[in-house]
Amino acid sequence: MILFPAIDLKDGQCVRLKLGDMDQATVYNADPGAQARDFQDQGFEWLHVVDLNGAFAGESVNGAAVDAILAATSNPVQLGGGIRSLAHIETWLSRGISRVILGTVAVRDPALVIAACKAFPGQVAVGIDAKGGKVAVEGWAEASELEVVELARKFEGAGVAAIIYTDIDRDGILAGINWESTLALADAISIPVIASGGLASLDDIRRMLQPDARKLEGAISGRALYDGRIDAGEALALLRAKTR
Repeated sequence: MILFPAIDLKDGQCVRLKLGDMDQATVYNADPGAQARDFQDQGFEWLHVVDLNGAFAGESVNGAAVDAILAATSNPVQLGGGIRSLAHIETWLSRGISRVILGTVAVRDPALVIAACKAFPGQVAVGIDAKGGKVAVEGWAEASELEVVELARKFEGAGVAAIIYTDIDRDGILAGINWESTLALADAISIPVIASGGLASLDDIRRMLQPDARKLEGAISGRALYDGRIDAGEALALLRAKTR
C-alpha cells in the first residue's frame, strides 16, 4: 500500500487547487526540486506529479520543473498532465519518469493507451477524473457523458499499470476520499486502483488498511500533507506496520 505525495505544478511552482479550479491555487513551494527532496527525506518512496498547465494546454508546460524534480530525488516519479502522444510518452520516460499518466487521451483515443502499454509495459497508468460520477477531461474543464467504470473497462487486459481515480468534487477541500466510488471501481476491474482527491487525515490512512480497501495500490495525498494535517512519519509507520 503506497502513499503518494503529490506535487501539482502551476507556472513552475508547487500548488494545490481547490475543486480543480486553476483560479483557486495555493502556492506551497516555489522550488519543486526542494519539495521532491523533502518528500524523499520524510520517507516516501514514490512521487506523484501533475503538470496542471500542461493538462489544459494539451502539451508539457512545466518541463523544467519536472526535470528539477527528477534531479532532486531518486524516488520513482509518475507524471500526468498534457501527455497526449506516444512521442510525449517516450520523451518523458527517456528523461527519467518511471510511469506516465494518460488522462484526456484515454477518453479521446483509447487505442493510443493500448498501444502505449504494449510499447512501454508497466510504465503507463490511466488517470480517470470524475465530477458527478462522469469522466472529466481537458484539465477537468470539460465533462463527458462517459461513466467511470465504462472507461476503465476499456483497458482491461491492455497492461495498464494502474488507474488513478480522482473525485474532483472532493479534491483540495479535505473532505475525505470518496471510498464508496473508489472501492466500487476497484471491485469492477482487475487493474490496480489508486485513490485520489480529498484525503484529509489519518482516518483516511486507517481506512486504506481495512480489508475491503487492501485491493488498492494506494492513495495520493496533497493538501493534507502540505497543511500538516497528516504527519508523514505517523502515516508511513501505520502503512508499514500493516503491510509487513
